[in-house]
Amino acid sequence: MGKILKFIAKETQGECFTSFKYCYDNVKTPTIEYENGENSYINLREFAEEVHNPKPRDMRSRASICMQGAPLFKFFLDGSRRVYKVDDIQYDKKVFPIVSGQISVACCAREMNEDNTFKNFFHVEEETYPVLCLPVTANGEGVDNEVFFCNLRDKLNALPQLLSSSIHFERVLYYRTKLEGQETFENKGIARIQDEMVECEKKIVSSLVSKHLLTQDSYLIKDGSIQYKPMKSGDFKEWAHIRNNYRHVIGVSKKFNPNLMRDLKDQSSAGQIARLPLYHRTPAFLWQPGEQWGNVNFAIWYVRLRDIKRTESPYAGIIKVEKMLMTGHEAEYGLSTDEIDTITANLINERNPVCYGTDARWANHLYPVYMTECYCKNKFKSDYYFLNLF
Repeated sequence: MGKILKFIAKETQGECFTSFKYCYDNVKTPTIEYENGENSYINLREFAEEVHNPKPRDMRSRASICMQGAPLFKFFLDGSRRVYKVDDIQYDKKVFPIVSGQISVACCAREMNEDNTFKNFFHVEEETYPVLCLPVTANGEGVDNEVFFCNLRDKLNALPQLLSSSIHFERVLYYRTKLEGQETFENKGIARIQDEMVECEKKIVSSLVSKHLLTQDSYLIKDGSIQYKPMKSGDFKEWAHIRNNYRHVIGVSKKFNPNLMRDLKDQSSAGQIARLPLYHRTPAFLWQPGEQWGNVNFAIWYVRLRDIKRTESPYAGIIKVEKMLMTGHEAEYGLSTDEIDTITANLINERNPVCYGTDARWANHLYPVYMTECYCKNKFKSDYYFLNLF
């Protein structure tokens, strides 16, 4: 057993078992999420744009026009994490996993020359650090006490082993030990680390807004959904306080549930999405997650970037796009169709070059987002090195 685990056991009055250490994360492959919650469907009755035309819109001419000017998207945000099982520990005759992780979140920017030719691609913000996640019962009082876990973090970081390795744990997190449904302790620990990564993403967006870098001519693409679930803690837990930060932010998902949208007969529209012609988009539809999301509504639409003849599945080459509805007018009438067309056309123009042969998800990638993801992952310590710290 490593010195770190012995120290944790001593400080928290637990007993470690020298369990097998491993990384939870596997290599990503292109997958389709066929299942979703029964209350999460989008009804196609409700448009989220001014033009209520149910047919796909051809974006080819608009993309050609946008290609002549400066690109709309300048900033690209991605977050990644690697999560590890490092041991099991016993408190009050119950055994819990100790979960650790590496978090890496970065925002990269593209700089253009005066003639709108590419000049430079560089990172502007990043959050990279390791975390540790213990059961809440590690605190002998069994209560949610941030001070206890902050003090434990400081003591850990003062260990000679960590000082010599230049590893500094930014947070010691904790997960609650009450299980519901199909929950497991491992999943609760992983979820806490995922939430920490999401907080980093929100923090970077807030920083860009405070520097006045996000404007109507300088948008940010966030890799993945911007439908952040409600948080019980953190500086950015309430949507009401951070909503305006996302005025010029687009969420783009490579992986999505094609059954999410239902037609007027309450049947899945997955087939319609799969049959989208090249460079066409669906109409934008209203997505209302509910009161627990702070009553924030979204416009959601799908775009085909790659010819179906050159992809491996019907949904390869299709991305899901999300934009938050900011005003009461947008919530009632939707976004301007011209604005959605401009966003979509610029997304189509981001499809090349491709990472074919390097990433199995190449058909759904936007290259600047892929480059940002690579930057994030290059910040990780190797799994072998990280696990041997424990």
